Amino acid sequence: MTPLDAAGYLIAGLMTAVALWRMPAALWGDEEDRRRRALWGCYAGFAAALWTKTRIVRIGLNDSPVTDLSVLIKHYTATVAILAILSYIVAIYGSYADAGDVPRHVRFARLIQQVAAKASVATLVLLTVLFFTVVDRSTPSDRFVADHAGQWGATLYMTVFYLYLGAASAVCAYQWALATGSARRLHLRVGLGMMTFAMFIGVGYTVSRTLFLWISVVDRPGEAFALRFDEITEAAQLVLFAFFAVGASVPACHNVARRAKLWRAQARLHPLWYELMTAFPEQPFEPPRSLPRELTRFGTPADLRIDRWAADIADAVEKLRHYVPDALLPAAEAAAGGPGPVADALWIRAALVARGAGATAGPAAAVAAQHATDQDGEIARLVRVAAAFRTATGQDARRILESPAAVEEHPA
Repeated sequence: MTPLDAAGYLIAGLMTAVALWRMPAALWGDEEDRRRRALWGCYAGFAAALWTKTRIVRIGLNDSPVTDLSVLIKHYTATVAILAILSYIVAIYGSYADAGDVPRHVRFARLIQQVAAKASVATLVLLTVLFFTVVDRSTPSDRFVADHAGQWGATLYMTVFYLYLGAASAVCAYQWALATGSARRLHLRVGLGMMTFAMFIGVGYTVSRTLFLWISVVDRPGEAFALRFDEITEAAQLVLFAFFAVGASVPACHNVARRAKLWRAQARLHPLWYELMTAFPEQPFEPPRSLPRELTRFGTPADLRIDRWAADIADAVEKLRHYVPDALLPAAEAAAGGPGPVADALWIRAALVARGAGATAGPAAAVAAQHATDQDGEIARLVRVAAAFRTATGQDARRILESPAAVEEHPA
């Protein structure tokens, strides 16, 4: 096995892994989310095409009763993948209102939408006709372009496919280059930049191969040169797919990392949230469960679930204010050595102890002012409070409640 063959298996496996990874979101996502389905169709189509290029599959199909069958299957699946990626572009950039000032790239995307499906069908039909009529398939080939260099039938057949592939690559490069320039988040710029670079490689790949084939019709090259050219351009295409697969996965990896961060935050918040929801069982939408059960509630997104937890904790703290005196706040801060998460945790623990001991409800007591400006800041603050809450004992709470600073008559 040559290094090029090994790389072929590696890239085919990478694209297959990406397709399998994104399949659940495509199959079970929102019915209106065409982008996920289109992008997944692109991954799946290119994965199938790449497997037909691997040595074992390629030789097996080419030696079948339909000579060079791997070439036809590869071009079928690649054409479907290209149609899917063009649909993906339209789904992203074509969703503007008909009225008003429509950007040029959106008008271009709409034009592509109108012709892409028809062009794909026409390409598939023409490729099929040419494959079974003008392509010399008297003997199975291993490297189709190198083995058929100088043959006008194979040159015409490949030109049709490269025209479609090159035009699609140019469209993707144009649209993604625009998107890269306007992307505000780093992970989006990196991902789109890698995909744009991949499409520029695709344009160079199709142009160079088309020129090589037509020049070969006029001046047939030697077998060694043709094979060397085929291997170099094949290697470039593998680089293309590597950049495309990784670039398209960068935003998704960022989302996975964010979900993992939210899950970790949930695990740290659970003891605090669970104890507060046990004290006020009417507060949550559903009765509080164990941490494994809560983390496997896949029907609710992690960011929405942790938002609910933060709201639940805030509402429970608001209710606890009615069972403690104003003086509990300075007493908790004095015990903690100053305001902060430890003081907040001691205040919550002491308030729970006071309520559990039968304190009567009264006017709302003072609580520490919070300064978080967004979800991430609020969750980070609550995580620090929860960490301190785990170490705050009932004895600590009673000591604060009985301290001279906290002892005052609580209004009935």
